[in-house]
Amino acid sequence: MPTKHRIFTTSFASVYPLYVAKAEKKGRKKSEVDAVICWLTGYSQHELKAQLKKQTDFETFFQEAPQLNPARTLIKGVVCGVRVEDVKEPTMREIRYLDKLVDELAKGKAMEKILRA
Repeated sequence: MPTKHRIFTTSFASVYPLYVAKAEKKGRKKSEVDAVICWLTGYSQHELKAQLKKQTDFETFFQEAPQLNPARTLIKGVVCGVRVEDVKEPTMREIRYLDKLVDELAKGKAMEKILRA
């Protein structure tokens, strides 16, 4: 049985500040990072804060997501040299979707386009 990638057991709260820093470095806001996370997962702002406080790992964070956005399958592109739509493992694909959304935010893409509106 293959071992899980270590990102699965990494605390979401430990990576969250890196997402925020990446976006803020490019002139975006923490609230925009939260908006893309909530759009992707269905967490409310309050629920997101609770997950951060609980130090939930990535695997649990996505397993407990209230409503993964059906439009997330429209997210395409490459993150860390990997084409998002080609990732087979479901949890890793969700993590890559989130990485791609934060990348798009940091690159200055309009929120409507990031949220596939």
